[in-house]
Amino acid sequence: MRHFGIIGYPLQHSFSAKYFSEKFAREHIEAEYSLYPIEDLTTDEVRLNDLLERLDGLNVTMPYKQTIIPYLKRLDATAEAVGAVNVVHKRVGYNTDCLGFMESLKPLLRDFDKQALVLGTGGASKAVCYGLKQLGVAPTLVSRTPKAGMLGYEDLTKEVLAAHTVVVNCTPLGMFPDVDSCPALPFEHITTRHLLFDCVYNPEETLFLQRGKERGATTQNGIGMLIGQAKAAWKIWN
Repeated sequence: MRHFGIIGYPLQHSFSAKYFSEKFAREHIEAEYSLYPIEDLTTDEVRLNDLLERLDGLNVTMPYKQTIIPYLKRLDATAEAVGAVNVVHKRVGYNTDCLGFMESLKPLLRDFDKQALVLGTGGASKAVCYGLKQLGVAPTLVSRTPKAGMLGYEDLTKEVLAAHTVVVNCTPLGMFPDVDSCPALPFEHITTRHLLFDCVYNPEETLFLQRGKERGATTQNGIGMLIGQAKAAWKIWN
């Protein structure tokens, strides 16, 4: 029996647990996948180190994609470039989020998609920025508390939105059960030329995507990204 799992907080609606449990049952793989909610990584280091040593593979989700790095032996080249980890195997950190994102977004890109707004500055946004650059799209981070080189939501004028035809939500806003929340994007400036991508996958259509669709934008949720990153994780573990 092999043992896999995921750390993060909260984890009640983990995609990975459902995906891998169903995969193991369908393919008759002798393995189990468990949730390991850790509310504070710094005060539960003993448990974290036990999981890193004992499990055959580990997924990492919010809010630990960056803070787990000091507990690992090394990062592979992609995780090093991204600066965030979502897969661990034998204390080596990997990032498959960027691959899943690229596979999901690439078929939707148009010739004029050259610049993107990336909402949020956490681990997911790092993977998204890396993936956008690989696809030839220049990312600009948007934050409620912008630092140098970023934009604030108050900076998103009609002209800025016109220049950035791709908008990616990397915040948890809109995720179940908080389905009535949404990034403070000025949707009145969204047009049929825009492509809105939400890394959130539950619900299937977030308020962010609904409001974009109302303006005629092309929309895509995060389920394809999640499936892509999970498939890549399984290859690493095997």
